[in-house]
Amino acid sequence: MTRTHTSPRLIVLAAATLLALAGCAASPAVPANTADTAAAADALTIQDSWVKAAETGMSAAFGLLENSSDTDITIVSAVSAAATMIELHETVENDAGALVMQQKEGGFVVPANGSYELAPGANHLMMMGLSAALPAGTESTFTLTLSDGSEFEFAATAKDYAGANESYEGGMDMNDGR
Repeated sequence: MTRTHTSPRLIVLAAATLLALAGCAASPAVPANTADTAAAADALTIQDSWVKAAETGMSAAFGLLENSSDTDITIVSAVSAAATMIELHETVENDAGALVMQQKEGGFVVPANGSYELAPGANHLMMMGLSAALPAGTESTFTLTLSDGSEFEFAATAKDYAGANESYEGGMDMNDGR
């Protein structure tokens, strides 16, 4: 008959390993700031979203962004498969008194428990280099990136609109897509 002798160090090592594994199972790892990151995107909604119908060139997206949280939400960028590039734009008066569009520095801030309007002739999502024509009735999906890194996705339907023909400070105008 063979007797096996287990050393006390092996027993201690086995016990420590079991305790470590039990601790991992009892408290699953949660990525840092997950609740905070999700909260900003979860508090954002958009009403009456739409894009200006266009054949080529440029267009713009509009709607009313609403923030249901007690903290300001800053939108820092936007993307969509409908355009090769999207800029957050504001419409301002230039030195000559003409209304021109330019990139909005610092992004769009949707105030706590408030709203932020994206409208023709005002702030909007400027779509440059349309990937395809945007005839009235087609839908485009947009993803907004917020300053906390979270993302908010929404869809907007194209509609015919004769306005929003401001000049772009870089020399383009909204009529390039008609």
